[in-house]
Amino acid sequence: MIGTYAAVAAICVSSLAIGQATVLLCGGRRWSWLAPAVGLALLCALCWGTVRLPGDGVVSAVVVLVLTVAAIAYLWSRVERTGEALRVGWPVALIALLAASLPFAVEGHFGILGTSFNPDMSQHLLAADRLAEGHSSQLLNQGYPLGPHSIVVALNKGLGIGLVQGFSGLTVAIAILACLTALAAFADLSLLPRAAGALLVGVAYIVASYFAQGAFKETMQALFLLAFVLALREVDRRWSELPLRYVPAALIAVGSVYTYSFPGLIWLGGAAVLWAIFTRPAVKALGLALLVFVVLVAPEIGRMIDFHSFETFDPNGPGLGNLFGQISPFEALGIWPSGDFRLAPGDGAVPAAAYYLGIAFALALLVYGVVHLWRRRETAILSGLAAAALAYAAARVGGTPYTAAKAIEIGAPLVALTILLPLLRASVVRVMAAMHPKLAPQRLARIAVGLFVLAAGICSLLALANAPVGPTAYSSTLSDYRKLVGEGPTLVVASPQLLQEEHGGPFISWELRGGRVCIQSTEEAGKLPTGVRFVIEDDDGWTLRRVSHPTEGKSPCPLIAERQARQGPAH
Repeated sequence: MIGTYAAVAAICVSSLAIGQATVLLCGGRRWSWLAPAVGLALLCALCWGTVRLPGDGVVSAVVVLVLTVAAIAYLWSRVERTGEALRVGWPVALIALLAASLPFAVEGHFGILGTSFNPDMSQHLLAADRLAEGHSSQLLNQGYPLGPHSIVVALNKGLGIGLVQGFSGLTVAIAILACLTALAAFADLSLLPRAAGALLVGVAYIVASYFAQGAFKETMQALFLLAFVLALREVDRRWSELPLRYVPAALIAVGSVYTYSFPGLIWLGGAAVLWAIFTRPAVKALGLALLVFVVLVAPEIGRMIDFHSFETFDPNGPGLGNLFGQISPFEALGIWPSGDFRLAPGDGAVPAAAYYLGIAFALALLVYGVVHLWRRRETAILSGLAAAALAYAAARVGGTPYTAAKAIEIGAPLVALTILLPLLRASVVRVMAAMHPKLAPQRLARIAVGLFVLAAGICSLLALANAPVGPTAYSSTLSDYRKLVGEGPTLVVASPQLLQEEHGGPFISWELRGGRVCIQSTEEAGKLPTGVRFVIEDDDGWTLRRVSHPTEGKSPCPLIAERQARQGPAH
């Protein structure tokens, strides 16, 4: 617990300080809630740029510490409305922290998020472990973006935080920073509606569902798309005269590259192009921002080229991943009363009618939101929403169900923002009152807001409460054993705590994929299954022994194929 929350605090403080100092350097005098995303983006770039220097992460930790301290000193007495920002921000951060801690509270322990949903974290841990030891890895060689992993390595080397706790802390910090970033969209509202809107945008249902399976890269990309759109919106509203007004958006795009490689630019680039069509961006200021972007991503271009052949992009590959089929795009609306986003309406405890009622209600609010934002010329938000819709359509037509699901998740915060921003504005109530004075529109608006906030909030909490929490520690030994045992049938004997309480079975299967694997608890271990040639035991660390005289016959151990377990961490 201490390690996880120390990682959360370190990432949040550094992101806020470095991000706000950057905004100040770009000319913004007031506190900006774009700072969390700008700071996190810079952390990805800084840590990845230094993690492979001598010390294997020590330099990253020192650089982040020095920059954080320098940023705080630089900001002292220079930023306007800091006190007001703190009064608004701390309740949102606290509630987001409590919500993101719900999986650990329900399971009764801390550990790897989502192991029985998604075993990808084992490969992320392995890549971080190799970085921390100065060694190469499969993901590194394939051009896989490792910016978030380098942040975890910096935490490990600088604060002694374990890799499991580092990734858990990063995942929780992303949820908090996303909610804080969303505050930028509701700046003209009072505290309560502003907080409610920020929380529902930052932890929308399907974003919470991806959080529940430990998918930190997807939640980071959703945060960066939201922040990028809001940065363009700030240019239209408050930063129109600043020479460096496009630089915060460019830095957010840099973070997207180091988190999601070139696919991340599909959303951000699409939003920028659509926004530019409807506005007249200043050529000189835009060119300066593009120069900053190109300079900072230039070291990653070679890896981006390597990454284009990553197997996730193969439409003939394992397209379902951990899904049961195509998921509904209506999940982005936020009302989906299921703890497992992969289930179709009616497959869980809630009848299908409840899903369809929620979809109809939220869809009507979305249509109203689009019309309202169009009338108010909210071109940045609508451009981001359109780019997300186009990305989903492209993934649905030319991609796989797995990539289509990610497209839904990445665009979900913008869907929530489009629904909530018109509803929560006081001006909407006045407009409705003028149009329909006999229908008590103020009451209708409040009822609509209340119903959506309640329904969407419950759905997000349901997804978080259903998150499995896996092993509390990580060892790369199992991955090393995979090469030794090959396809030979292998018995793994593990503690009941690891298998039952920590959902460690899928984690073990993933690490030993490619062969036949039986898993037993130490309480039930007895006669070796037929054909078993290797035994791996969890005895104060994984130990491997070869069976001298295996029982002949067909092995009952199931084949854990690469594609059955899923294709490395899918992007």
